[in-house]
Amino acid sequence: MEKKLEIGYYHYSSIDEMPTADRVLVVEAEKALKKAYPKYSGFSVGAALLLEDGTVLHGANSESEVFPSGICAERSVLYYAEANYAHSPVVALAIASEPSERECYPCGACRQVILDVQRRQQKPIRLIMSGGGTATVVDNAEALLPFTFQL
Repeated sequence: MEKKLEIGYYHYSSIDEMPTADRVLVVEAEKALKKAYPKYSGFSVGAALLLEDGTVLHGANSESEVFPSGICAERSVLYYAEANYAHSPVVALAIASEPSERECYPCGACRQVILDVQRRQQKPIRLIMSGGGTATVVDNAEALLPFTFQL
């Protein structure tokens, strides 16, 4: 039996078209870019996480000589939040990259971790993927990984 999958998302051809809260979080993700350590790929990624209590946290990718040891911006900020702010659920996560001709999308490992966090907190996480002056937004992490691993 054939089934169809439909994924809803928002696309903004300019960051200025975005709702203010999303735009502010993208600016925070862009600030986090300066903390990246992309010594080998030359590709900086910054992430900004908005918690339910209003706290904004930053993460950046960090690469290592002993690849694949290193961490993406998304996972660095999510793990930090879980370790230090477990009392406040994640509301939204914005991602920015440099250089970037288009939106920066999470890798497969990050998609799984974002979805794991969403499941644990039992509340959806809004993902704002920006770059090149544009953005794509989904209201739920499941949109990025509809056929996810689950124990």
